[in-house]
Amino acid sequence: MERTAVREITLGRLLDETIEKFPDNDCLVYVDRDFRLTYRQFGDLVDKVAKGLMGLGLGRGDKLAVWATNVPYWVVLQFATAKAGVILLTVNTHYRTHELEYLLKQSETENLMLIESFRDNDYMGMVYELVPELRAQERGYLHSEKFPFLKRVFFMGQEKHRGMYSIPEVIAMGAMVSDEEYEARQAELDPHDVVNMQYTSGTTGFPKGVMLTHSNVGNNGYWIGQNQAFTHKDRVCLPVPLFHCFGCVLGVLAAINHGATLVILEQFDPLQAMAAVDQEKCTALYGVPTMYISILEHKMFSKFDYSSLRTGIMAGSPCPVPVMRQVIEQMNMREITICYGLTEGSPVMTQTSVDEDIRHRTETVGPAMPGIEVRVVDPETNQEVPRGTQGEVVCRGYNVMKGYYKNPEATAKAIDSEGWLHSGDLGVMDQDGYLAITGRLKDMIIRGGENVYPREIEEFLYSMPGVSDVQVAGVPSRKMGEEVGAFIKLKPGASLEPEDIADYCRGKISRYKVPKYVTFVEEYPMTASGKIQKFKLREMAQELFPEA
Repeated sequence: MERTAVREITLGRLLDETIEKFPDNDCLVYVDRDFRLTYRQFGDLVDKVAKGLMGLGLGRGDKLAVWATNVPYWVVLQFATAKAGVILLTVNTHYRTHELEYLLKQSETENLMLIESFRDNDYMGMVYELVPELRAQERGYLHSEKFPFLKRVFFMGQEKHRGMYSIPEVIAMGAMVSDEEYEARQAELDPHDVVNMQYTSGTTGFPKGVMLTHSNVGNNGYWIGQNQAFTHKDRVCLPVPLFHCFGCVLGVLAAINHGATLVILEQFDPLQAMAAVDQEKCTALYGVPTMYISILEHKMFSKFDYSSLRTGIMAGSPCPVPVMRQVIEQMNMREITICYGLTEGSPVMTQTSVDEDIRHRTETVGPAMPGIEVRVVDPETNQEVPRGTQGEVVCRGYNVMKGYYKNPEATAKAIDSEGWLHSGDLGVMDQDGYLAITGRLKDMIIRGGENVYPREIEEFLYSMPGVSDVQVAGVPSRKMGEEVGAFIKLKPGASLEPEDIADYCRGKISRYKVPKYVTFVEEYPMTASGKIQKFKLREMAQELFPEA
């Protein structure tokens, strides 16, 4: 593929091509349950499930919401739905009844598939509570008062549950669909059909259903893998959620595009991630910075072999320089890459390559991806600003979503009349085209008329001995409008007081940037995809510092 090419291909055809090239290569591996499928075996299972969905009446353009952790059938369903022309709707694993009710109603989804539970989330109990009709009505003929569009509910496993189809029953229904019917369904699909719907993380406002096409995510996956120099010999350890783009595009589609092996963890655990890398000789590892920190600081870190690692992706939030150095030097990830984007952009618009220096890996998020234009514009005028000047990051290209489901107003606000997708993020682009993210438009702190950018203070405080992680957010102030607040995680065994932070800053950064309010935390409020919710930090600050 040329460096500027965009392929017109569905995800089903893409998988078929890879199976033809690498039929006996490992495709899917789960170390904790000794589960592995070659590409040929994976493709056979995908076809069986796709036919089963068709046999049960799922038509082109219908939606199937999947509420599950990274279980093996998740990836199978990602391609089975694509081949059957069904839209895969990903459900956040942390959702509770109120959020699930909103998603099912807003998306008008016809089908829901779920696992039994996750941590203290009883998925089955919540679904029976929301859809009590399941206990009494015949499967396939569901009539729910609260969810008039919902027709079928599936259990993502072998067991039978009242009102739900099991996976074996889905596969059995495939006998109702001939090979000719199956091929005909695939032949009528268009690369610009919506194949995936993901609801925005909800860091602000109500979640919106982002409609992504085969072309959006398939091409993005190719270039993400290309920028890591993936081949069929790579083995990718994937501990991030599949319901988010980080998992299902940066992970799954980058690997499938290049015939690489996916070594998937059902959920992130630092010990399991280290064991998977060691046991399967993984060449790539994905994660947000906090995941890498938890691995590096784990008491068992030195017991595992990381010599097979070469590359991977760190994304979700900025990486502190010391952490990046440790990942490169102690985990052998000399070709690790940094990605930046948003769900609405399929999601990646910029990425560093495997041969970047540490400055570009920590101070920037790389240059624009092939086939995508990236600019920094004045938020007021939408005019491009000079290189080195801060503004809003926008992009245009094959990766821009089809729109928000049933929300034309929000779509028009996100994508302007010239096709530019507005990220809501602030950034600066250098003379060489490398982008640095400096914050969100709404993250900027305005203290007494002075603009304060959290990222600058965070980077400074990362250098303080004893500090493991730091997030800076505005604290509402009657006098100054906002004051600077720092939420700090300490390294194991470290002991610091708020006064120590002020002393460390004094004389090194401008006085108005020195955090007036400091609190020490064990964890940050996060979206399930690993993004820190700064609006929740601001809410915490109001409770912690009411006198501000």
